[in-house]
This record gives sequence, C-alpha cells and structure tokens, in this order.
Amino acid sequence: QDFVNYPTEVRRALVAADESCRRAGGTRVTLTVNAIRKLDLNGDGRDDYIVDFHETECGGRASFFCGTGGCDLLILVAQRGGALRKVFDDRVRGYEILSGRGPSEIRFVLHGSYCGGHGNPSCEKTRRITSEPFKFEQPN
Repeated sequence: QDFVNYPTEVRRALVAADESCRRAGGTRVTLTVNAIRKLDLNGDGRDDYIVDFHETECGGRASFFCGTGGCDLLILVAQRGGALRKVFDDRVRGYEILSGRGPSEIRFVLHGSYCGGHGNPSCEKTRRITSEPFKFEQPN
C-alpha cells in the first residue's frame, strides 16, 4: 500500500502497523477510505489526523488490530512547527467527534473496565482535544 500522500508521522504509524502485521504472519495492511481522517481537532486551523485501525486489515490476521477492548486508534495533532504530535494511542470500541468551536470534544467508547465494570456495558468518556497527550486509566 502506498502511504506517501500522508505526513511523515502518519506514514511512520502505518509502516509500523504494516511491519507488525507481517511479523505476526499477516500479508500486509490495507486501509479503507475511512481509516485516516484529516481534520482540525484542536481549533488552531492546522490539519490533525485520526488513524482508525478498525478501518484497516492485516491480511490473513482478521482481528490483528482489534480485540475485546476495541480497535487501535491514533490521534495526531499538528504543532506550531508543522510536525504532528501523538496525543492518543490506545484501543477504543468507537468514538464520536462532538460539535463545537475551538478544540473538539471526542466521546470515546471504551471497555467497561475503564468505568470500574467489566467488558459490558461499555464505558463512555469525553475528552477535549488539545496538543497535550492523554490516556484513559482503569480504576484500581
């Protein structure tokens, strides 16, 4: 697959995914048209990226990028100098970008353990997207 039309940081993530797929015995990573979204998430006028591995496939390894916790999701936010910074990299069951001006809020659908439960029902958490990295923690 040709990843050259994407910024360096997006290409790096896709090449790493392809290499992981091949190491696991898969053939190659293919992307659907919805796998990579380019949009301004933090309201600064620059292009940010969401790489949704729910929309990718590792040939011969159907569930390589997904599991009971969902699928891998990567959010990259543009910095002042133009480089992209990884602000989120984890598994989610789904996400929805909520409308609003300035920094966008995203509602993440996570494994139930992130809300102190079990696998089901899922857990929802909302996060405003800025240039600061974040992750969701499971309660002890």
